[in-house]
Amino acid sequence: MGEPGPGPLAGMLVLDLSRALAGPHAAMVMGDLGARVIKVEVPGRGDDSRGWGPPFVGGEDSAERVATYFLAANRNKESIALDLKDAGDHAVLEALASEADVLVENFRPGVLDRLGLAPETLLARNPRLVVLSITGFGHDGPDAHRPGYDQIAQGETGLMSLTGSGPHDPQRVGVPLCDLTAGLNGATGVLAALLERTRTGRGQIVRTSLLAAGVGLHAFQGTRWTVGAELGRASGNHHPTIAPYGLFACKDGAVQIAVGSEALWRRLSDGFGFPGDDPRFDRNANRVAHRAELIDVIEAAFADRTKAELLDELDRLGVPAGAVRTLDEVYAWDQVASQRLVVTTDHPVAGRITLPGPAVRFFDADGRERTRIRHTPPPALDQHRLLVLAESGGRAQEDDPTGQPP
Repeated sequence: MGEPGPGPLAGMLVLDLSRALAGPHAAMVMGDLGARVIKVEVPGRGDDSRGWGPPFVGGEDSAERVATYFLAANRNKESIALDLKDAGDHAVLEALASEADVLVENFRPGVLDRLGLAPETLLARNPRLVVLSITGFGHDGPDAHRPGYDQIAQGETGLMSLTGSGPHDPQRVGVPLCDLTAGLNGATGVLAALLERTRTGRGQIVRTSLLAAGVGLHAFQGTRWTVGAELGRASGNHHPTIAPYGLFACKDGAVQIAVGSEALWRRLSDGFGFPGDDPRFDRNANRVAHRAELIDVIEAAFADRTKAELLDELDRLGVPAGAVRTLDEVYAWDQVASQRLVVTTDHPVAGRITLPGPAVRFFDADGRERTRIRHTPPPALDQHRLLVLAESGGRAQEDDPTGQPP
């Protein structure tokens, strides 16, 4: 099935039958780690996210144009278009699944069963296969039938009730948080299943959902309710249980500070002359109770200083602080570049493009970085058809000049 790629998952073959974001993100993480990922798409249309624009690349009138949304979740993959209701294409997929290490799918429960591709059936044919199944609300239970989209999941899991300027202003997070977290949870589950396979020789089915992702993100807000019987609600840009911890106005905008301990409060209050021993502010619980007054005190001290001046002074004092950057500022930041968080690659339609990069790096024991993570571009639809068909024992029905090795 082709030469193994670089990285910790080198030699692994992943079939990505998923679309949109949660499943594709999980498969992309595995591709980042060195697995060979073959993306199976709908003929003529491809992944839904190819059309989620603007912006698009490839020209408004081009049949090959693709939304930049698709580019965000599909690097390090090959593409083949298969109609799973067609007997020939179905056989190709079965051949691929018989050799694969991992199969990723995010169909609604029952769809793959009707296609003769239920996870249990796939494992019966390939006992070493790990199947990752991502659904909206779980594969069983009274709401299993519901389709899953990120904003709906953010609302249903309570995240929107915790986000916004106040209790009556629910807001979604500006990135698809439940989708992305479901993908990461799924990838983590797959890695654990692959590790267990080294001991047992057998694969298994890993299931997760957008519902699980959202509930799993509750953290202290969850136990605040389940243990403390205190219902969290949106509190704007200030932390509900720590103070001062939030966004504070200054001369030319605002800065963020995070005072997570009494020692940090002492540094801040001593450094700026705040009344640190005032009974309203002498411990975190009191500062939370008198948050509005505390904000007034801090913003009065910050009012005649610029963001740059404040960030320099807070850094000198050792108080955690930061700016609120726009994305153009983030991608121009030298610290982002130093962490390899942007990658550049040549796309078959868009040409040279820059993408958000992998979130992990690997080092040897002597501190030297391994430069083994691939950065191949997101594929054009059906780009690798000839290659995949040849390797799967299938037969190409036309001379497709785009079927090139990755």
